[in-house]
Amino acid sequence: MANPFKKEELVDQESNEENIKDEEKVEKASETEQQEEVAEDSSSKLQEEYDKLNSQYIRLAADFDNYRKRQEQERESLLRYGTEETLKKLLEIIDNFDRGEKAISDIEDCEKVKESFSLIYKQLKDALAKIGLEEIEAAGQEFDPNFHEAVMQTPTSDQPEHTIVAELQKGYKLGDKVLRPTLVNVATAE
Repeated sequence: MANPFKKEELVDQESNEENIKDEEKVEKASETEQQEEVAEDSSSKLQEEYDKLNSQYIRLAADFDNYRKRQEQERESLLRYGTEETLKKLLEIIDNFDRGEKAISDIEDCEKVKESFSLIYKQLKDALAKIGLEEIEAAGQEFDPNFHEAVMQTPTSDQPEHTIVAELQKGYKLGDKVLRPTLVNVATAE
């Protein structure tokens, strides 16, 4: 209700001031709502990005775990089947030993036994060479501690010092790796 004792100008002025205050309140409320919307919008964008990155991380972790398991299976398979091929090559030699044993029981001639033994020995060496086994050469060469193991020293003037005089046990290597060094007798100065 309007006050009858107040002048109309004052009433209009008060009413204008109330309208301005109401408008300011509406504007502030509107700004607050906009800020809340922006905050919610940026919050939802951050949440979406977080969810996306988290999902990528989980997939990457699963991929790595699968890769690790696959590598382990391949390694086991390689060892298993690598051994299998080696054993298949050696089975032929075992069969020949069995045949030779049967043949020896009926034979009294030593020469045939020697031939059979030599044939099987050659077959075994060939099979191992196919796998990659190599003999380490020693006799007459200079002593190399990477491939030879000196178990004896012989003072001599016939050969230069540190030369291998005799091979006592053969050594073998697989590629560059020494499986067993050659046991040797090395020449020393008299």
